Amino acid sequence: MEIKTNSTTYQRVDVTLPKETVRLLEKIAKKGDRSRLVDQAIRFFVKEMSGANLKKQIKEGAMVNASRDLNLVEEWFSIDDEICSSK
Repeated sequence: MEIKTNSTTYQRVDVTLPKETVRLLEKIAKKGDRSRLVDQAIRFFVKEMSGANLKKQIKEGAMVNASRDLNLVEEWFSIDDEICSSK
C-alpha cells in the first residue's frame, strides 16, 4: 500500500522487532510518530555507517600508500634542498 502526501510517497512495511526495542519505541514516540522516528533512525544509521566506512577506506588507503608517500616526500625534500642551496 502506498500513501502520497505532498511530494513524498510512503509505503507500508511490516517489521518485526524484539520486545525490548518495542518498549523503547513506545517510550520515546507516540503511536502516530513511530514511522517518523524509524525513518529518522534508519537515515541516521546509514549516514553514520557511510561515514565510518569512508573513514575506514581512507585509513586503509593511507596505510597501503604510506611507503610511496614517504618516498615522494623524501624526493621533494631533496629537490627543495638543491634549489635552496643553489640560491
